[in-house]
Amino acid sequence: MKIYVDADACPAVIKDILYRAAERKQLQLMLIANHALRVPTSKYISTLIVNSGFDVADNEIVQRCQPGDLVITADIPLAAEILAKGGQALSPRGELFTKDSIGARLNVRDFMETLRSSGIQSGGPPPLHQRDRMAFANHLDRILARSC
Repeated sequence: MKIYVDADACPAVIKDILYRAAERKQLQLMLIANHALRVPTSKYISTLIVNSGFDVADNEIVQRCQPGDLVITADIPLAAEILAKGGQALSPRGELFTKDSIGARLNVRDFMETLRSSGIQSGGPPPLHQRDRMAFANHLDRILARSC
């Protein structure tokens, strides 16, 4: 199993959890972004810088992901593509996307996009809380325990 991170919007605290997990489990962790990232020196951690543009990083992640790999992303359409390829998707807030839940999540996302495009201000996501970090770490540990 490899872990891919949609790193442009991934919070630093979540990346830190992933760095420790990659070292502990000796798993390949690749952070994909459209800008340079600072990561610890490790034979398990790498970065890939892609060109800027709509869905360039997402497309790279989809292309690289194999069945059983884990992708860390808050991007619902990307999570849906990963699940369709047989991968696993986990949000930085600790939400494990599943084939059963992804359809409803896509509908909510599309509805919110429609509201925003019609001029309704929906605000951004709430700040990342300790409970979100704990949910992420717990789900990650369960996934790694099953896979490694």
